[in-house]
Amino acid sequence: MRRDTFLKSMAALAATGALPLSALAAPNLKMLIPANPGGGWDTTGRALGKAMIDSKQADTVTYDNKGGAAGALGLAQFMSGSKGDPNSLMVMGAVMLGGLITAKSPLNLMQCTPLARLINEYNVFVLPANSPHKTMADVIAQLKKDPGSVKWGGGSRGSTEHIAAAMIAQKVGVDPAKINYVAFRGGGEATAAILGGNVTIGGSGYSEFAEYIKAGKMKAIAVTSGQRLPGINVPTLKEQGVDVEIGNWRGVFAPPGITAAQRKSLTDLIVATTKSASWAEALKKNDWTPSLLSGDTFSKFVEDDFASLRAIMAKSGMTT
Repeated sequence: MRRDTFLKSMAALAATGALPLSALAAPNLKMLIPANPGGGWDTTGRALGKAMIDSKQADTVTYDNKGGAAGALGLAQFMSGSKGDPNSLMVMGAVMLGGLITAKSPLNLMQCTPLARLINEYNVFVLPANSPHKTMADVIAQLKKDPGSVKWGGGSRGSTEHIAAAMIAQKVGVDPAKINYVAFRGGGEATAAILGGNVTIGGSGYSEFAEYIKAGKMKAIAVTSGQRLPGINVPTLKEQGVDVEIGNWRGVFAPPGITAAQRKSLTDLIVATTKSASWAEALKKNDWTPSLLSGDTFSKFVEDDFASLRAIMAKSGMTT
């Protein structure tokens, strides 16, 4: 076969989706980040894109930030604008599930194509440096005495720190609907509220508060992981007798309408990227816990997490 005829045949196969991405030159990928620059999804998406390029899994990766409504605005854009495009990816995670449930959104995330869960970033709960409380036990004692007097500060309604606060209340015998949760639009606002002593207790990913904890401006009293985080001397909730474990996981979806072969190629590309030195460096830098799940296993995980989140959020009054 002449070379030009062969190349035309390859191009035709690629255009119809009959040729998996792995059979082509490394692809030029587009990454939809359903959040504003600087947050957790943005950091994750850009770190993944860099690792894809560094490990030769992709030639180029371009980024499009579309923030708002806990990821729902970006999801809507992704579902309509990237349908059937095997070179498009979207970063998402637990916060998107919580946001969709809270807003009673008509969007169906599972119409998109689940590819892989990448990481868990566990929350840390902190006290302002001048807090009269010293431990999580102190906070729980006040919570039991007067639930409304404990002001929990964190991210958007339905965020993992909001859900964790509700789970803590439930486990210690307090009606989770009575928690006093103050939602902030961004990490900067929550940090300022904690530093200013405007909330009783604050929660976020450890990396967001790390510098303030090290400087003694915040006191870390609990992490939401099952075991202590490597190199971080903060007790888990379970160690303190509160049976709560919850991670702010992040993963990657492809658009609706791609073929099974295209899904497999994208999944293989992501799995290969997670084995790279560049990705290992990103995990270490951001205190992320690797938690790779891919393909149908990831799909089932998302469906199960949707169900469990919906149950605790309903009990906490987050869906009313």
